[in-house]
Amino acid sequence: MTAVTQTATPSMWSEAELAEVRAALAQEVAELNADILRHESEIASGDVTKGAGDDQADAGAKTYEREREIALTLNARDLVAQNERAIARIDAGTYGVCESCHKPIGKERLQAFPRATLCVTCKQREERR
Repeated sequence: MTAVTQTATPSMWSEAELAEVRAALAQEVAELNADILRHESEIASGDVTKGAGDDQADAGAKTYEREREIALTLNARDLVAQNERAIARIDAGTYGVCESCHKPIGKERLQAFPRATLCVTCKQREERR
């Protein structure tokens, strides 16, 4: 199946297109890593003693903001991992091939969601489970 994978990708994507997708993914990784550092800094700067004397509403708002920063950081880390996986697939020559059925993923799908690892049919099947 590796031979099929290797030949399916070049027919769908030119080298220039793959380089463009790779560059866009790498740029997004850099931006996400900057966001992660910013969110982690904001989380770390939340001094426990600053809340001394706050009423319940203030304490609740601070807790909400901290949890929000943590959620944003986790989401950004997940997106970094997905982007790095897509870059690795480009480098390996398997970008644009469904990891489940090994058929080509539609180019339009990848243009809309460059981190896709499943074709529409396999993704729908996965979501139904």
